[in-house]
Amino acid sequence: MSFLPDLAGWALSGGAGRNDDQDNEQQQQQQQPMVTESEEEIRAKRLARLSAIRTDATTVNPKADGGASPSRSTNDKNESSVQNDHDMLPSSSSGNAPRKHDETAAKASAANELATKTLQQMEGPLWKKIRDDGLDSKNKKSSGVASVTESAVPSEKKMASSKIPGRKIQILKERLLEKTLKIKLTCPASNDSESQETSSTSSSDIVPIDIGTDQITKENISEIIAERLALPPNSKYLTSVPMTDQKLISYLGACHRRISEELKSQSTISSSNVMISQQQQQQQQQQQSFQEEIIQLLQETKSQVVSYSATSLMAPDLFVLAQDGPKQLSECLTQAALDPSTSIAIGVAGKNSSYYRALCDELLAQDEDLFQDIFQEVLRHFQEDLSRQSECVMETFGTSGNSGSGMVQVAALTIMCSHKKVAAVVVHSANFLLPSEGSQEASEEVRISLPPPPAGATPQQVQIYRMMSAMAQGRQSYRKRSGPALEKNTLLGLVMRLGMPMESNVVISQFQNVGRMTRNDVQQKTDMLRRQLKVYQDAVCGLIKALITAGEETRKMVIQWFTDALLVNTGATAMRPDRNKVSSAQTLQNIAVVLLKLCEPFISDSSRIHPGFVWSPEHHGGIFATSGDDAVSRLGDMSQTCNEPYEPKNKFIPQCFFLCVRALHLSLVASGSFHTNIVRQVNHMAWSIRQRNNDVATDPNFNQILSMQLAHEVSVLAPEMINDALRFFNLSAGFLVQISDQALALMPEHMVDDMCDYVVFVSRFSPKELEGVDLGNIFKVVVKLLSPQYSNTVRNYNLRAKLGDVLHDVYLPTNKDSRSSVPASVSSDPNMGGRPYLLSDSSAQEILAPSLLLLYGEVEHTGYYEKMGHRANIASLLQYLWESNEHRSAFRRITQNRDSFVKFANGIMNEMNSLIVTVMEKLPEIRRVQLQMANPQEWANLSEEQRETISSRHEENEQEVKRALPLCNKTLKMLGFLSTDSDIRGLFLLDELCPRLVNMLLHVLTKLVGAKGMELKVDNPESYNFRPKEMLADLCEIFSSYSDAILFQEHCAKSGYYTNDLMTKAVKTCAKLKLLKDEKMDLFSSLPDNIEAISKTIEDDEALFMDAPDEFLDPLMCTFMKDPVFLPTSGTIIDRSTITQHLLNDPHDPFNRKELSIDMITPATELKERIVAWIQQKRNEKESSAME
Repeated sequence: MSFLPDLAGWALSGGAGRNDDQDNEQQQQQQQPMVTESEEEIRAKRLARLSAIRTDATTVNPKADGGASPSRSTNDKNESSVQNDHDMLPSSSSGNAPRKHDETAAKASAANELATKTLQQMEGPLWKKIRDDGLDSKNKKSSGVASVTESAVPSEKKMASSKIPGRKIQILKERLLEKTLKIKLTCPASNDSESQETSSTSSSDIVPIDIGTDQITKENISEIIAERLALPPNSKYLTSVPMTDQKLISYLGACHRRISEELKSQSTISSSNVMISQQQQQQQQQQQSFQEEIIQLLQETKSQVVSYSATSLMAPDLFVLAQDGPKQLSECLTQAALDPSTSIAIGVAGKNSSYYRALCDELLAQDEDLFQDIFQEVLRHFQEDLSRQSECVMETFGTSGNSGSGMVQVAALTIMCSHKKVAAVVVHSANFLLPSEGSQEASEEVRISLPPPPAGATPQQVQIYRMMSAMAQGRQSYRKRSGPALEKNTLLGLVMRLGMPMESNVVISQFQNVGRMTRNDVQQKTDMLRRQLKVYQDAVCGLIKALITAGEETRKMVIQWFTDALLVNTGATAMRPDRNKVSSAQTLQNIAVVLLKLCEPFISDSSRIHPGFVWSPEHHGGIFATSGDDAVSRLGDMSQTCNEPYEPKNKFIPQCFFLCVRALHLSLVASGSFHTNIVRQVNHMAWSIRQRNNDVATDPNFNQILSMQLAHEVSVLAPEMINDALRFFNLSAGFLVQISDQALALMPEHMVDDMCDYVVFVSRFSPKELEGVDLGNIFKVVVKLLSPQYSNTVRNYNLRAKLGDVLHDVYLPTNKDSRSSVPASVSSDPNMGGRPYLLSDSSAQEILAPSLLLLYGEVEHTGYYEKMGHRANIASLLQYLWESNEHRSAFRRITQNRDSFVKFANGIMNEMNSLIVTVMEKLPEIRRVQLQMANPQEWANLSEEQRETISSRHEENEQEVKRALPLCNKTLKMLGFLSTDSDIRGLFLLDELCPRLVNMLLHVLTKLVGAKGMELKVDNPESYNFRPKEMLADLCEIFSSYSDAILFQEHCAKSGYYTNDLMTKAVKTCAKLKLLKDEKMDLFSSLPDNIEAISKTIEDDEALFMDAPDEFLDPLMCTFMKDPVFLPTSGTIIDRSTITQHLLNDPHDPFNRKELSIDMITPATELKERIVAWIQQKRNEKESSAME
């Protein structure tokens, strides 16, 4: 290592206080070849020599009066007498110095004059100060020779000093030394009046140094710095200097910056174009020479500062002040994060000229292995600091103030990693990555030791304490490859875990007694917390960027860390994630935020994303596995493959994109679902409190849960994060639109699911954030995936239902739904003059209407409560499309696909039947409880338990009705406008649909105008969306549309709900309330008579079929079969209308439960021929009997 011989050369050369004999010995040594010595020998000799220097200074340089010389040991007793002022020049030499010759004095005077002219032309703060202090005063004269005793300086040294061109140049150097290194040279025998006078004006942060001479040259600057660094920590010279200058690294870093600033301030003396005399030219050349000498001195000083910094870090025992060098460097980096103006990582010409950059380069040049060891140690200090951090970024540890905050630590790490080689050291550190999957270390358990119980606790108390501590801590043990290990053991995990967790008392305390806070107060506190969170997340993004941009190898390691983080957190989407296996929600959110920022450069260009990453296990690392416990479902069949090779132009882009896809699934989307549950709990608790006639604002439990909701909203509803996520989902949608169908089927299913969930979540909880965000690609992919063409690709009914919800919640114009607060601009296409996407998009005009009809039937499989909401949304969309001319042709094409329409119609009737049952059962119960609660005496007579039970049941009934009635209203309206089209009416009159349509309509009519209609009158019916008059009008309009259809009349007559009194009463009520206009009213009025007329024909037919053979009867309905079909799965013959209705709701053979579809059945031709022949025979017999 080259720095050790240089250092040894200085140490063994004698340093300060050497005599002539020592100089002669040194010259002889220089003529001899250098003997190679070990580092230990050199270090030992150097330390011994430093001790000898101090001894020589006290014995070789006595004062004239016989006292001790002003060496360092003497100066420790008489610090106040140290001479520091260089402004005043002595008029004569001191008593102990030899008198100067006239010739020497004349030369010094000339040099002094020349130096004065030089100073007048130089620029910079130091030069100006020297001029202001009066260095050019004619009253100050100098002999140009340093005032030192002959006993302290050898004769050769004295002669050398007499050759220095002027005392003022020397003073300039002294000033430079004081300003840049905070050092003042003290000559051992210098007792002249000038030195005595200048000491009184010295700054308290200037440290006196004795090297045996007061001359400052490029050759001895190394000795000067070494003497300063060799001071012990308890030296009295360091007590008055700032704390930063008492530590070696921070001191040298500040020196480097001051030297750089001084070098920058220098300017070359410009040459004049005016003709000047030869003497003036010589003076100008001398002036330039003086300035070059100063610049060279500064450059050498700067170089030595860096060299000693590296030396002290690589050999910390050389200087006592450098024994904790790595820790000092970490503190300097932390201070640089706090105060960029004094940053060691920013030089006067940028970061490439900084002290930190120079130090790193010097360490690398000397020994790369030691370079790695040093920064591994620096990194260890940062990791220890981060591990002591609370999970909330608002909290700090220790008493270090802001310097201990997580944000500052992360910013300091970012500065540290600004050097690419340091970044490489960081990513290759031992704990940067989790143990490899399948390794022995990965499965090792780490048990968390619980805090000891209080002293004096009983065994029972100890057991309870441990149980409560374990519950409070949440984690008792975890594996070394797990979510908790990611947060506790890896550098980036320690960084990512900090945020604004809702569990933090610091965050929750901001919303104490929130029930009494104004909306403005809540918003101010939320904004304050979000600003702090954003600052921290920006710092984290800066750290990741520094690592990624440091080179391909570091980028690879960072991507591997993200991959591991996603792999160990697959359980984060559970309703109750296992905290012993997965990371915290804040960690996952920070990961998502960082990955969103990494996707920013290509956020508007989906063409740069290669889909092959998903089907390339060697690249995705298992995050999109197709088998095992962590398999990720695909849009299409899991067994499908793609032959397209994965050859992206830039591998980093698809890596970032698909890692972000997975991260959003585990974090933002899961947090959105969790937040929805919190809001539901808050609303339920508020309702319960109001039911008890209590005040929610003063209820402590309500305030607690509401404060948790608001604490969670700080992070989950952060505006910038929402904006980034929405833009990313729009990018994802554009990507799904453009890829091939084969690649589309292989995409992860949650990619579409998450897009739907998150967009709907934002539209409900933070709709204003949708303003100004382009969501055009999301609309396109929703329309594409809803189309019948992709019904086999997207086979998940719940996912298809969510696509419909997105259309309703985001893209349905707000004037169609007064409760929506989504900005109008979101549903408008800016490229089509602001027209709604639903009307302007050509694909939507072509396929959306039939797609929604298909979807209406498909959501039957999504669940009882879920399907009601989905179908209500679909009904609103269909009504909007029906009213627009752009979609009318698509509705006409619906009749061309009979099977799809039958599914849709079946869904309508299933829904209505279910809803009517629910509503008509619950409304009378609600009415009875309302009357009961309205009677104070009756209500008070009930016990508390009875009142609680009745109230709970009453709430459930209200919720049921509020869910069911909106869909009832919308479904009736949809049936009404669809029935106005003759082709669609023809489909509703099919054998498999018409009986169900008639029964449904008559069932509703019975409830509205029947004998028990008065039981449906509830208080405040509008709060339940119960509008009986409007429902009756829609119902009567549907009857009028089918009143002239013979088949409809027949099924009305056959229905068990029909009575002539019911229909007659309905006609009278409709006329009385003027619910229908003239033509429609006439058609509806004729319906009772038409039904009565056809009833006689039906009675005759039933008499005809009364003695039909059993083989002609339907085995399920026991009715006479008109179109028998054969079921291949069970070998049974059944009527087509019966099995068709069955398969609409259950795709299984009703006789053996095997899977069965409508296309599998075949006509029973032979049986049908016999049925036709038998009917004809019976009719002939009847006609013959009538003739007789």
